[in-house]
Amino acid sequence: MPQVELNTIPVDGVNVFYRSAGPPTAPVLLLLHGFPASSFQFRELIPLLAPKFRVLAPDLPGFGFTEVPAERKYQYTFDSLSLTIEAFLDALGVDKFAVYIFDYGVRTFLSLHFPAHALCRGAALVILVGMLTQ
Repeated sequence: MPQVELNTIPVDGVNVFYRSAGPPTAPVLLLLHGFPASSFQFRELIPLLAPKFRVLAPDLPGFGFTEVPAERKYQYTFDSLSLTIEAFLDALGVDKFAVYIFDYGVRTFLSLHFPAHALCRGAALVILVGMLTQ
């Protein structure tokens, strides 16, 4: 079974914790967790997907092991979460990906202020149960 790596990367003034696995040249699959979870919920799914995908599963700010310094004065809104995920993808050099989302992940990814070019970067969307209302 593929090894899952535990990583952190500084983006948007936040130290984003994420789990990753799979070949660096494979298509990217972004896993965005729901409320009140973290990337931990994907711990058994990631190794199953890793043979065919480069799997990235970040902890959203306010969840899991992602650290938000108090001086950052982070606004915990879906708009802010989406901008942080955009910065996360940019920092990792991801320009095309599929995304598996539900619950908080849906509103984070489909936030009204999520940059339009970022939504176009998604090669595929897998949406489970989500709230699309404001």
